[in-house]
Amino acid sequence: MTTSSQAASRRAKSASASAPPHLAIVLFSLAMGGFAIGTTEFASMSLLPFFAADLGIDEPTAGHAISAYALGVVLGAPLIAVLGARFARRTQLLALMAVFALGNALTALAPGYGAMIAARFLSGLPHGAYFGIAALVAASLVPQHRRSQAVGQVMLGLTSATIIGVPLANLIGQAVGWRASFGLVSVLALLTVLLCALFAPRNQAGKSDPLRELGALRSGRVWITLAIGAIGFGGMFAVYTYLATTLIEVTKVSTVVIPFFLAVFGVGATLGNLFVPRFADRALMPTAGVILLFAAVALLVFPLAAGNPWLLAADIFAIGASVSLGAILQTRLMDVAGDAQALAAALNHSAFNTANALGPFLGGLAIREGFGWTSTGPVGAALALLGLLIWAIASRDAGPAPAGIIPRREAAPLAPPLAPDHRSRKASASDPVA
Repeated sequence: MTTSSQAASRRAKSASASAPPHLAIVLFSLAMGGFAIGTTEFASMSLLPFFAADLGIDEPTAGHAISAYALGVVLGAPLIAVLGARFARRTQLLALMAVFALGNALTALAPGYGAMIAARFLSGLPHGAYFGIAALVAASLVPQHRRSQAVGQVMLGLTSATIIGVPLANLIGQAVGWRASFGLVSVLALLTVLLCALFAPRNQAGKSDPLRELGALRSGRVWITLAIGAIGFGGMFAVYTYLATTLIEVTKVSTVVIPFFLAVFGVGATLGNLFVPRFADRALMPTAGVILLFAAVALLVFPLAAGNPWLLAADIFAIGASVSLGAILQTRLMDVAGDAQALAAALNHSAFNTANALGPFLGGLAIREGFGWTSTGPVGAALALLGLLIWAIASRDAGPAPAGIIPRREAAPLAPPLAPDHRSRKASASDPVA
């Protein structure tokens, strides 16, 4: 009787010790990495005049540092996803954020233009792969019908950075120096490493095969989903890139209120990622189509609203809400990529940064041709509508994966439910996540 009681006590202690952390803690840990990435990606644009002057180069040349980061994202996402296929997802998360911390630390210490370009390229390499792996981890810890919400909550780190991280980095850059801003990002990345080391699931579900991951490139469904993001997202970037100048030249506001408008964009993006995925979990592709149409309308309104600060703020909020398309497309890729989950998820962020290059390029062409600063709105609307056309083609083929591609239901929990109640503690003890 005593022996049985002691054994039961040991089992209870084991279950308690192995109980995984609450889902919210895991998602917060993953989102912290997104916060660091979002801060450096968007803040570097506002810090460009400062590091251009300090490094003794003109602003167009300094802009190459932003392009170098985007190039790192585009190249690093698929490359790292394939090379890291054999490693557990937790291991990949830790390594990726460690490299990201190093890249931003080297940026803060860059002695000249060449070193700055190299450091920004290095900083961009882990970007897409981190978000791809983080999205897969989040989706694997919730039921099938909550995948888009989980991915959206991870992406909240990126969008909340536009509300808190970017203004803070800009303030530090003006008060202390631009190097301190990149140093802050490095610290945030190291904090993410610590949080993921403590709370990220320790299961081996991320192990795959490089050749199997490359199989994603054979799927037309993967490519057409990526095309929706690469084209449809370009409209948002066309407006955001030239927003500050539009506010000064067209809206005629003081430069001191520009951070307010940038924060309004961030609030829209954050709320979009909070609420839109709830609809996507019920009707994935229809929600994506609605968001693209919504973005096209908001971008068309941009020139009409630009003359009034309050109308413009409302329109910028709406444009920011369209960022939720990213989480929707990430979930779509999980459905169509078969066993090549990591590569497809990472490629979503390559597509996102392709849009980051395409939108500002086309918007800049319209401005140089004399159509004015607000011409970025119609250019962006055209890209959103083109993305909607691609979406319509993709929606015609929204059935099961074709023969030869076995869809992986990443949403089926790969470990016991997080924060188990008294009915699930026995299962948790036999198969812990963390």
